[in-house]
Formats: sequence, structure tokens, C-alpha cells
Amino acid sequence: MITTSSVPKAAARTKVLQRQGAAVALVLMVAVSWLVFPRFGSLDNLRDLALQGSFLVVIAIGMTFVIITGGIDLSVGSLYALGGVLAAWGSQYGFLAALTLPLVVCGLIGLVNGLLIARTNMAPFIVTLASLLFARGLLLAITDEGANTYQIPGDSAFVELGRGTVFGFGYPIFVAAVLAVLGGMILNRTSFGQNVFATGGAEQSAVLLGVPVAKTKVLVYTMSGTLAGLAGALTAAYLQSGVTVIGVGLELDAIAVVVIGGTLLTGGMGTILGTVIGVGLIKVIQNVINQIGTLDSNYQSVVSGVFLLIVVVLQRILRR
Repeated sequence: MITTSSVPKAAARTKVLQRQGAAVALVLMVAVSWLVFPRFGSLDNLRDLALQGSFLVVIAIGMTFVIITGGIDLSVGSLYALGGVLAAWGSQYGFLAALTLPLVVCGLIGLVNGLLIARTNMAPFIVTLASLLFARGLLLAITDEGANTYQIPGDSAFVELGRGTVFGFGYPIFVAAVLAVLGGMILNRTSFGQNVFATGGAEQSAVLLGVPVAKTKVLVYTMSGTLAGLAGALTAAYLQSGVTVIGVGLELDAIAVVVIGGTLLTGGMGTILGTVIGVGLIKVIQNVINQIGTLDSNYQSVVSGVFLLIVVVLQRILRR
């Protein structure tokens, strides 16, 4: 027999599962991995885990805003690669050029995405797919079909942005952490953040209530493009070169960690903290597969895909 008092308790438990499920899974994964694999808990491994995750966190923050509005951005992987090449090329003109160039160019591409989606009602999937192809084509044109790889001198101040450390932890980790905090504050404590939720929750109702839906969409896609360019610049500084082959399929990783973190693909609900947890979960799984050693690296994609499918199904059940 279901009592009236049990209904609110069940609803509360469901809400906790929706918001904290990924966090619980991450804690369990870390605990098991720590016990089973002695090298997993080493400081060097944890530092490397955080560093590798930081680049994806920067991209996924922008993707979180986009998906909460009910959209999707397939161009971030190509913008990430383009940002790295532009940063490496611009490093010959100094630190400011190396950092500014990818932010401006990738931000402008994101702006065009937003304008086309918001002003012409074109499907985000189509618009950002076109931008994916455009950015990758521009990347190949700049690098002469990938034949040229721009190197960043080891004594360049820009390299310090990717390779510098504080207490042994790389600068990109702190950049990602600061951006995550700012993203969370913007999403939850500003009118723009509320507009993002309203746009994804019920767009037509938001329009009737006077929410600047079109402006909100333009801003989130511009943000997504800019952050993808920044992640590319950080990666170029870390690798000391603009690698042309990186970023292939990265847009799918970004979408996966956002969804695993509890953001609904249909929009209207999500958190930056959940996205960071999603990145941590995927990176821990990948790290464990590498620690096993006997499994092919392709299993990382298999496990990530299965995990994403499970999370989406659970989200749908919990939402009902």
C-alpha cells in the first residue's frame, strides 16, 4: 500500500538520483579502481587524469549551455583542432596573438552558428554540422592539407600556459576549474542563466513571457565556439605544436559527458557540476582500461557508448 507520506519521499529519492547519480557512480568507480589498481591512486596518475580531463571540461562547459537550451553543437571538435593550429601559428607574434586569435576566430564561427539557428530557425544539427566541415576545411587549408605542423618554441611564454604547474598540477586544470565555477554561477545566479533554462524548458512559453530566446541562443553558441577555441589553444601550448588530427569525434565525447552528468538532451535541465563529474567518470573509465593493459584502446569508446546509453535510458525512466 502506498501512503501519502511515501509519495514525497519517493519523489525526493528520484530527484537525488537524477542529480547525484553520476557522482555516486564516480565515487564507486574511484574507490574500486583505487583498491584494484595500485598505480591508479598515485599522485602522478591523478595529476595526469586531471590534466587530460581539463581540456574536455572547457569544451563541455559550453556544450552544457547549448544542450540546456535544447540545441546541439557538432562543430566543437573541429573548432578545438582549428584553435590549436591558430594558436601555434599566432605564437610567432607573441603570447597575446597566440591566445586571442583562436578565441576570436572560433568565437566568430560560434556566433554565425547562433545567428543562423536563432534568426532563421534552422536545425542546430544541420548548422553545426556545416560548421564542423567548414572549420576542418579551414584547418586543412591553413596547414596545406596537414603537411605543415606549426611548432611553438620551447622558450615561448605561451608554452607556460599549457606546461606550467602549481603544486605539480598543470595550469589547464586551474583554468578549467575557474571556468567551471564561473559557468555554474552564470547558469544558476544570473538572469541569463534563467533564460537558458527557460529557452530549453518551454521555448514558446518563454517567448510569450518576454524571454530573449534568440539572443540567448546566439550567446550560448558563441560561448561554445569560444571555449572550444580556448581548449585548442591550451592543448597546443601543452603539446608545443598545432596538431591537425586532434579533435576528431571530440564533439561526441563532449555531448556524452554532458548527458552523463545529468543534462537532459531535450533541454531545460542541467548543471555544470554534473558535467565536470561526467568528464571525471569517463576519464576514470578510460584510465582503468589503460591500467588493465590487455584491452585494446578501442574499448574506451565501446565502454563510453554503453555507459551513455544506460544513462540516457535511466534519465528517461526517472523523468517519467
